[in-house]
Amino acid sequence: MWIVFALLAALCAGASVVLSKAGLKNLDSTVAFAIQSVMIVLITWTAVVTQKAPLSLQEIDRRTWLFLLGAGVATTLSSLLTFRALKLGEASLVTSVERVSLVFAVFFSVVFLKERLSWQLVAGAVLMIGGALLIGFSQQSSD
Repeated sequence: MWIVFALLAALCAGASVVLSKAGLKNLDSTVAFAIQSVMIVLITWTAVVTQKAPLSLQEIDRRTWLFLLGAGVATTLSSLLTFRALKLGEASLVTSVERVSLVFAVFFSVVFLKERLSWQLVAGAVLMIGGALLIGFSQQSSD
């Protein structure tokens, strides 16, 4: 079932890039992300309430808070930088290079979460890097 959610997330991420790029046309990238962030907060807390998830913030331990707050900072910085890149570049190119984040995620998960590294994972990461380089350099040669 995880793959369905992952594919739906990819679909939403793709739509998000195109909608964001269109919204950045006459607006500062930071302001655009701030506006989008309001929707993120509203929709996320609506999901928490409607799913009737147990909400006891006091029960969350300090270490979990630190991990989640750190992830929030990283997510915000990533989004701000992506929005700036989208303002300056073509959505297809920015997204192709930004998705090298998957390679970093693989690396971090192996190093910090002690997840198993397989030859398929390594091959996939190499292909992702190669694809991003191919797309990036193909655009440079046509400029």
